[in-house]
Amino acid sequence: MTASVTIGEFSRLTHLSVKTLHHYHDIELLAPAAIDPSSGYRRYEVTQVPTAQLIRRLRDLQMPLAQVREVIEAPDLATRDQTLRLHLDQMERELIRTQEVVASLRSMLTLAPTDLSVEYRFVPAFRAYAVTDRVPRDQISAWCGATFGRLGAIAGQLGITATAGATYSDEFFTEDAGEVVGFLPVAPGQPPYEGVELVDLPAGFFAVTVHTGPFTDFDRTYGALGSHVAEHCSVAPGPIRELYVVGPADTTDPNTYQTEICWPIQRIPTPY
Repeated sequence: MTASVTIGEFSRLTHLSVKTLHHYHDIELLAPAAIDPSSGYRRYEVTQVPTAQLIRRLRDLQMPLAQVREVIEAPDLATRDQTLRLHLDQMERELIRTQEVVASLRSMLTLAPTDLSVEYRFVPAFRAYAVTDRVPRDQISAWCGATFGRLGAIAGQLGITATAGATYSDEFFTEDAGEVVGFLPVAPGQPPYEGVELVDLPAGFFAVTVHTGPFTDFDRTYGALGSHVAEHCSVAPGPIRELYVVGPADTTDPNTYQTEICWPIQRIPTPY
């Protein structure tokens, strides 16, 4: 016969408070082995200790209760382990994101502002393979990973060496979701390719600066370039373009990323 203990003793065994154990019972996540019909006292079997300890660790990792339930109720070890791996992968991505934001904040506090180098450029119209979607801002990293992975594979297959980029509509910034076009420039006579569009991007004048480092700091470079344009240029309608000169496909070190931010302007301003 398996030994059983009171809820208080089970609390000491598992480091879960009595209040927490009551809650887990109420939501049918971890039910006691028996309940005294007259007193209502709960008793737990010692064989439940590993399950309780697993639940506590998963909650310490901020796993939502719905996912904790999936782990606990998994029909086999393979299913359980897959759910755990997915959550740990997500936590690792969030940790990297947190570290990048902390580094960005430290640099804002410690580094003096540097002079912005702006180039004025006329870009002729060009043809490109493209992927177009309405993308929520909080999903842009995943979208870019999938999109430029696809375009990069095409470039490798066809021997295309052009720099890939993207255009971002005004709504992407103002509404937190909007049209984004990932593109890979191709020759004017390039034939269509299955799975991507063949589009023509219009010519235009742009104020261009280079953002060096991880995408976490993009807003600082956008702010500096946009301020420069407001002071010295006439803004033109149309989406902002980004060119990924050195990106995740080229290096594993985000500090070495090189991204050209191209702000549309009416014309190249007169020197001042």
